[in-house]
Order: sequence, then structure tokens, then C-alpha cells
Amino acid sequence: FPVTVLGQVICSLAQVFILGMPSHIASVWFGSHEVSTACSIAVFGNQLGIALGFLVPPVLVSNVEEEEKLAYHISIMFFMTAGVATALFILVIIVFKEKPLHPPSRAQALLQSRPTEEYSYVQSILRLLCNANFVLLMVTYGLNTGCFYALSTLLNRMVIHHYPGEEVNAGRIGLTIVLAGMAGALISGIWLDRTKTYKQTTLAVYIMSLVGMVVYTFTLSLGHLWVVFVTAGMLGFFMTGYLPLGFEFAAELTYPESEGTSSGLLNVSAQVFGIAFTIGQGQIMDRFGTKAGNLLLCSFLFLGTIMTAFIKADLRRQQANLDNDQT
Repeated sequence: FPVTVLGQVICSLAQVFILGMPSHIASVWFGSHEVSTACSIAVFGNQLGIALGFLVPPVLVSNVEEEEKLAYHISIMFFMTAGVATALFILVIIVFKEKPLHPPSRAQALLQSRPTEEYSYVQSILRLLCNANFVLLMVTYGLNTGCFYALSTLLNRMVIHHYPGEEVNAGRIGLTIVLAGMAGALISGIWLDRTKTYKQTTLAVYIMSLVGMVVYTFTLSLGHLWVVFVTAGMLGFFMTGYLPLGFEFAAELTYPESEGTSSGLLNVSAQVFGIAFTIGQGQIMDRFGTKAGNLLLCSFLFLGTIMTAFIKADLRRQQANLDNDQT
């Protein structure tokens, strides 16, 4: 058991770095006309891994009573996971480069031309926290993604409460959320590259997340499982589709700060709100039922929608590209 916990802690530490990678890698390697699509594909890959996490373990680890046989199946799953992770690690060492020979955009060229000794991580964080638009985005991102984390964590419990004996379908609903989210993430990135409407798109997706949460709240107890599949899929589409939007909008608002720093702060906000919402919703569900717990999430999504409306679309990265094109 201690070895398992140690492995889990190491994986958790690795995730801190992986979650913040999409926006940074997209900016370093891709031009202004494709950067949001690249970011959304990276988020898509993240969600693909989660989808495999829903699909593969039930196949590899069957529900058997014998402890030795169960342990054997679990060990096979872990060794396969370790094998895939090792292969990816070797590929990264051999193939992956830090940056391209030439910067893909004028904004990135300006960033790379700055002397490295001038950069201070602490000062960068302080500057970000003094940026009112970014702070608003950080809070709203945390509210939206935190609600998604709480919903995903407590999904099995909510479904079983209203549909006893439907454990398998509870897992399939979770898979539906992830698959719909993959599509949402991809579409939102492509849409951003086509339109560059960061504020409008972010607000529209936030409103649809709120609408989806309200519909899910009031249809969960109707007794029709197919309705839960549809509403949960709608939630996944918009809530996961919001992830690359948040990363890219943050990169625009905080240029010339590092995208890794801004996306890291967004993830910190999401984790803090996610823990608070999961604990809070769990407590409310114990005392007042699932509808009250979901209404809590609805209220915070409504607050996040109002706050998103106050974010000013100060697109600094786009402006840097525009200024250099003109000169």
C-alpha cells in the first residue's frame, strides 16, 4: 500500500506540469492563426487519456472475489500503464525539442529576444496577480472547472442514488462526458483561430455550461437514464470546451508573461475550487439531497457568468502581432 501511495503522489506531481503544457507548447511552436487549435488538440489528448481511464480498467480488472486473482489483474494494468509512460518518456527525450529554429509568430519572437536573466518567476506571478482582467479570469476559470471536477467526482454517487443497480451505466455516463468534452475542446480551439473572439466565445460557453447544469439538475430525477446521458454529454461538451478557451484567453490577457505561468495559476484556482466544491456538494447531498447539491454548483456558475461579463478583452498577444505586421 505505501508503494501504491508513493506512485500516486509521483503521478500527481507530474500532472502539475502536464496540465499547464498545452498553452505554452502551442505558443512556442505554432503561429497566431493556429495557436488556439494546437492548444485545443493538446487538451483533447488529455481528455483522451481520461476516456481510456474509463474504458480500459473495467476490461483488465474484472470484478472477482479472489484477492490474489484481483491483485494479479491490477498489477497487469499498472505494468501496462508504466510501459506506455516509459515509451512516451523515451520518445520525448529522443524526438522533442524545446523550440523551433525560427519563432512561429512575431509575438513569440519578441518574447524570445528578451534576455533570460531579466526573467523572474516571482515577479511574473506578482504582475499577473496585479492584472485585474486575469484575476477575474482566474476566479471564473476556477469556478467553472471546479464545478466540473465536483460533478465528475460525485457523478457515480448521484446516478446510483436515483438509478439503483446502474453502476455500469454510471461509468458510461462519465465516459460520455469525457468524449463530448473532447469534441467541445477541439471545436472551441478551431473557432477561436477562425474568429479571435476570445471574450464573446468564453462568455457564450460559460452561459451554456450554466444552462446545461440547470437542465441536468432538474432532469436527473425524472427516471429516464437516456435523459441523463444527453444532459451529462451537454455538460461535458461545454465545460471541457471551456478549458482551452481559458488557457488561450489568459495567454492573450497576460502577454508578454509566460503562458506556463498563467495556465499554472488557472490550474491552481481550478484545484482549490474543485476540492471545496466536492466537499461542499458532498455534505449538502448528505443532508438535503442531490438536487440541493447541484443547485450549489448552478449558483456558482451563475456567479462566474456575471464575472466573465466584466472581463475586458485586452488581447495583448494579438496586438503585438498586429503592431509588428504594421511596422
